Amino acid sequence: MLLMIQNEHLCVTVDTLGAEMMSLRSAEGIEYLWQGDSAYWSDRSPLLFPYIGRLTNNSYCYQGKQYPMELHGFASKLEFEPVEQGIDYVILELRSTIVTIARYPFDFTLRVIYALNRNKVEIVYQVENRGSRYMPFAIGGHPGFRVPLIEGEEFTDYELEFTHACKPDRILFTPTVFVSGKQEPSNFEKKLDLRHDLFDDDAIILKNMCREVTLRSKRSHRGVCVSYPDMPYVGFWHLDKTDAPYVCIEPWSSLPSRQDIVEDIACQSDLIHLAPGKSYENQWSITVF
Repeated sequence: MLLMIQNEHLCVTVDTLGAEMMSLRSAEGIEYLWQGDSAYWSDRSPLLFPYIGRLTNNSYCYQGKQYPMELHGFASKLEFEPVEQGIDYVILELRSTIVTIARYPFDFTLRVIYALNRNKVEIVYQVENRGSRYMPFAIGGHPGFRVPLIEGEEFTDYELEFTHACKPDRILFTPTVFVSGKQEPSNFEKKLDLRHDLFDDDAIILKNMCREVTLRSKRSHRGVCVSYPDMPYVGFWHLDKTDAPYVCIEPWSSLPSRQDIVEDIACQSDLIHLAPGKSYENQWSITVF
C-alpha cells in the first residue's frame, strides 16, 4: 500500500512493503529519487535490516546454529504496518514473527519514521529488543538518486561533495564483493567527480568519512544533501560496468561478511549489540535543492 506525505516543499510516497520510499518530488515537480528499472536496478530506496551486504553462503551462525539470510536482510521484503500518519509524517512498524524468527532468532520491533521538515526528509530508525538476550543487528539506507536530474545534463555534470574536508579510508572488497579484511587511504578528500567507471568494481565504501555528502549538478546546481551523523560507513554505488542513470548514497551501520567465513554474528564487532529490553534510534536525512 502506498502512503503519501507532503508539505509546501516536498511530496513523498512510501510503500508499506519494506517501508521503502518510492518517490521524492519537489513542489516544482522534480523527481529526485531513482524510479527503478530492471535493466539497472529495480529498487528505489530499500531498508537494510538486520544485516547489510552479503553473507558467505547466504548464512550466518548464532549459538552454534546456522541461519539463512539474504542480501541486505529481509526487512525490505516484508509488509510494515502503518501505525500513525499525519499530513507530513508517517510511522511504520515491523514486529518479529514465526517467519522472521526462522531466519533471525530474536524478538524485535522495528519502526521507520518519515517526517518532512521544509525541504528535508528526516528518516528515523527505531529498534526495540523485546527478547531476553543481546540482539546483534545492522541497519542502513540505500536511496538511489536520479543522475541527471535535469533534461540536457549529463552524468559527468555531477559531483559528490563532502561537507567537511576529510581523509577517508576505502574498504576493499574481493571480486565477489565480500569484505577482504583490507582497507587503503582513498584519494577523496573534498569531492568526487562522477563518471560511470568509478563503479566498475562495485560500490565505493568509506570509513573515517565526514557525515554529510551532497550530490550536486555543476550546471544547474540541483541536488540532494544526505546527512548521516550516527552512521560510521557510507557507500556510493550504481550497477557496475553500466551507464546507469542514478547514484546511491548509502549510510551503513556496519560492513558485509568476510570472504569464505560464515560469520558468528554474536562476535561481529561492528554490529549493534542491543541489550534485552533496550531500544536503539538512528536518524539521518535527505535535503533537496
